[in-house]
Amino acid sequence: MSGGTPVGGGYMRQRHSQGYASSGDDLEDDACSRQQPFSPSSPRIRTWLEIMESVLWIASAVFIVYFGDRRSNLMHVLWHDKRIRRMPLYLGMAGVGLNVVIFFYSRMLSWSIRRFDDKWDMPSISALPYVTLLGVVSFCLLSFAMWPIWSFLTLPLLFTLLMACIVVFPHLMIGTFTPQNDVFRTD
Repeated sequence: MSGGTPVGGGYMRQRHSQGYASSGDDLEDDACSRQQPFSPSSPRIRTWLEIMESVLWIASAVFIVYFGDRRSNLMHVLWHDKRIRRMPLYLGMAGVGLNVVIFFYSRMLSWSIRRFDDKWDMPSISALPYVTLLGVVSFCLLSFAMWPIWSFLTLPLLFTLLMACIVVFPHLMIGTFTPQNDVFRTD
């Protein structure tokens, strides 16, 4: 960084120095005063293709849950069929439940963040490897538990249910974020 004064072994920017405004050293300083593309005043318009993909994932998941194994629905099969391996099923469901709890907890903690540039300090970033590992282990356990009923179709079945949850989850907002985009920063 140039244009600064030495402070504790490093340089500190001086915004009010004469050469700072004309040197073009930091072009990102103007970024906070521009309109953000994700602000509520300019909502993102979804294309018909995105809407059709979402509807297809949700319709496929409803079909899977409703028809199950063609004789009874998925919930009845999961709880009453003797072919399902119970311990991996319960451990996989506990892993999925724990993932949902971690998502909601990190979402609640992200409400306390006031500035957009502090997004990398969120606790959800530090929990991301654990959530990913827990999700993969849960997927494997559920696949192992349901394999005797659907065999190789268990993998697309679980993936379809996962994608339907990913499509529906953003619409289950507990609250809304307060936009900070229209306020000019003075720091």
